[in-house]
Amino acid sequence: MAEQWVRVAATADVAEGAAIAVKVGDREVALYHLPGGEFRATDNICTHEYSQLHDGWLENGEIECPLHAGKFDVRTGKATAAPCEVDLQVFEVKVEGADLVLKVPG
Repeated sequence: MAEQWVRVAATADVAEGAAIAVKVGDREVALYHLPGGEFRATDNICTHEYSQLHDGWLENGEIECPLHAGKFDVRTGKATAAPCEVDLQVFEVKVEGADLVLKVPG
């Protein structure tokens, strides 16, 4: 199955400096709205222990897990603070008009 682009939210659904959760098939994805209109997307589940990252704190391009305060870079998925060691999967996201569309792996 080939990759495809899927509408996941409206740009207005994600306030600047915030994150929301969306479901894409069986996958939980976090959408982030960074300053300057930049949108990013990663897996929404922490790689250290089950926790939804959109409930964490988004600051300086990093999401802090609400459970144990581990951090991830939302642009690269890289784990940047203990206890997180395994990186997150990132997804390509783009703005099309008033919509956010996500590239879903095939």
